[in-house]
Amino acid sequence: MKLFTPITFRNVELKNRIVMSPMCMYSAEEGVANDFHFVHYGSRAQGGAGLIIVEATGVEPRGRITNKCLGIWNDEQALALKKIVDFVHQNSESKIGIQLAHAGRKGSVSAETNRQMSLEEGWETIAPSPIPFHHSERIPHELSVEEIKALVEDFRKAAKRAVEAGFDVLEIHGAHGYLIHQFLSPLSNTRTDEYGGSFENRARFLMEIVDAVNSEITEKQALFVRISGTEYAENGWEITDSVELSKTLKDKNVDLIDVSSGGNINGVTIPLRPGYQVPLAEDVKKNAEIQTGAVGLITSAEQAEQILQNGQGDLIFLAREILRNPYFAVQSSWESGDDCFYPHQYLRAKPTK
Repeated sequence: MKLFTPITFRNVELKNRIVMSPMCMYSAEEGVANDFHFVHYGSRAQGGAGLIIVEATGVEPRGRITNKCLGIWNDEQALALKKIVDFVHQNSESKIGIQLAHAGRKGSVSAETNRQMSLEEGWETIAPSPIPFHHSERIPHELSVEEIKALVEDFRKAAKRAVEAGFDVLEIHGAHGYLIHQFLSPLSNTRTDEYGGSFENRARFLMEIVDAVNSEITEKQALFVRISGTEYAENGWEITDSVELSKTLKDKNVDLIDVSSGGNINGVTIPLRPGYQVPLAEDVKKNAEIQTGAVGLITSAEQAEQILQNGQGDLIFLAREILRNPYFAVQSSWESGDDCFYPHQYLRAKPTK
């Protein structure tokens, strides 16, 4: 199966095309990873995934979605993440990445209640324009140009820490209505300065972040960007915008576009069905001529293989399915007769072909 063939980005070789998609676990304290994260990510490495991407990790305190999300704005956080990275490298063939993120107006949420916290409990949210995600939420602080430049520097510093911690892949989170997506969309960005108005201006924040992150990574790391292919809203961000954005990102040495969708406009209808976002990845791959990751209710090796064979994507990002089954990769390899990493400690349980 093509699913179990290697693929290389810069000098980072993935042993297979199965990726653990970044998924928030809401289990950190002060942004620091703990034993839960160690077991959670370590088990997927033992399960043979070619790449594991650590959940959305805030580049500054206000960058977290909730009070229980991970961070990488200080050395304590980076050291806790390094422990996970080292385990994955020493005990598997998996590569490990991290998603650098900023929640923007969608931050300051309580992990316990899933509602935005008060200023006394949480923090002031920020955005390109003073437009809340939901009418019941506080109006976010509109960023000044100086504050935008400082945030780009936060991404650079986070990238530096991630490289020093040993991550193989850095993914910039530009999807799901978080801060970068808020800048991209004309529905959440109504600025009239150099960060608003035209497509080029709305993309400027992301481009500056890509340049900053690229200044810290080496040929030992690959750079991915996650985008929302569409936000399912009239006059909003569309797949044609995603294609144009991806062409520019390709020119900026981005290795892969991880194509998701939605998240920026409250109350839209998303057509959920198996593989519902795969056509978005296909459009970006074919029209921007860049490698893409396909994601969205992909639940079987057969479905994943068909996506690869059809040329709709280059990597398969699994989310809920790999939560249900950390050993998806090794079990799928048994059924197809393909080779996949298997922990030597468990060899007596490995089925014979």
